[in-house]
Amino acid sequence: MIAASLPSLLQRFFMERLLRQLAASPHTVAGYRDAFRLLLRFAAERLRRAPSDLRLEELDAPFLGEFLDHLERERGNCTRSRNTRLAALHAFFRYVALNEPAYALHCQRVLALPTKRYERGPVEFLLEEEIDALVAAPDRATWMGRRDRALLLVAVQTGLRNGELTALRREDVAVGTGAHVRCLGKGRKTRCTPLRPDVVAVLGAWLAEQAADQDGPVFPTSRGAPLSADALQRLVAKHAVTASAGCPSLAGKKVTPHTLRHTAAMELLRQGVDLSVIALWLGHETMETTRMYVHAHMRLKEQALACTTPSGAVPDRYRPKDDLLRFLESL
Repeated sequence: MIAASLPSLLQRFFMERLLRQLAASPHTVAGYRDAFRLLLRFAAERLRRAPSDLRLEELDAPFLGEFLDHLERERGNCTRSRNTRLAALHAFFRYVALNEPAYALHCQRVLALPTKRYERGPVEFLLEEEIDALVAAPDRATWMGRRDRALLLVAVQTGLRNGELTALRREDVAVGTGAHVRCLGKGRKTRCTPLRPDVVAVLGAWLAEQAADQDGPVFPTSRGAPLSADALQRLVAKHAVTASAGCPSLAGKKVTPHTLRHTAAMELLRQGVDLSVIALWLGHETMETTRMYVHAHMRLKEQALACTTPSGAVPDRYRPKDDLLRFLESL
C-alpha cells in the first residue's frame, strides 16, 4: 500500500479531522493554518522545493526542532508562541500516526519533541497617562487614523483578544441603549461586553462612516477585508512608538494587543471590581488565569502590607526535643 503524500495528509487533517470530526473553532483552524504556513515556507526555503513537493519524511524531529529554533531566533517569537506552534505540529502528527501506520515511528519521534519551559514575567500593562497617549496617537484627520483610534479605545476598554477584535462584525456591535460588543471567544463561548459612553461616541461615529453592511468587519483594511493578526500587531506597535514621543515611559514597554487586554483587566481591578467578574469580562476559563493580575497590582500588595503590624516578638528557630525528630531535622 502506498503511503499518502504530505499535501493530501495536510488537507485531510484540516478538512476531515479539524472541521468535520472535531468541528474546531475558526480561531483554532486559523492558529493551525498559520503554524503550517510558517513551516512550509521554512521548509521550502531550506530544502529548495515548492511546498507541494515536500515529503513527510523530510519533516523529521531534528528538522522541526530547527524550525522551532528559527521561530524564536529569527522571527522573534516568545517561548509561548513557539509552544503553540509545536502543539499544532503534535496534533497533525498524532493524526498521521493513526491514519498512516507506515509513518508511526516517524511520528513518535516528532511527538517526543517537548514543550519548552519559560519564566513567567510580570504582566505588562499601561498606566492611565500611557493609555491617553496611545489613544491620542492616531491622526484623526485620516480615515485610517479614525479607525485606529476607535480600535484602540475598544481594545483598552473591553480587553478583547487579538482574534476577537479582528473578527468583530457590524452585527456584533450595539451603540444604542445598552451599548455593547458581542464576540465568540475561546471554548466557543459568546460573551457581551458593555461599552462606556466615551467609547460609544467614538465607535458610533466610526461606524457611521462605513457602509451599512451588517456582515462587514468593524475595523476593515483599506480594501474592506478584516485586519489580520499581524496587521493588528503592527498597528498597535506603530502608535505606541508615536505616543512614546509625548509619554517617555511607553518607550520602555513592548506594547501589543495583549498588553491592551492586560490593561483592561488592571483598570477593572484598580476600580475594585471582583476577580470573578473580571474573569467573566475577559472570558477566562478558570479563576487561576485571572489571579495573575493580583500579583501585578502593587497597590493591592501595599494595602495588604499595611494591614500587618510587627508583633514585637523575637523570632526563634524551632528546636525539636525528640532525638528522632532532631535527626530528621538535620537531613
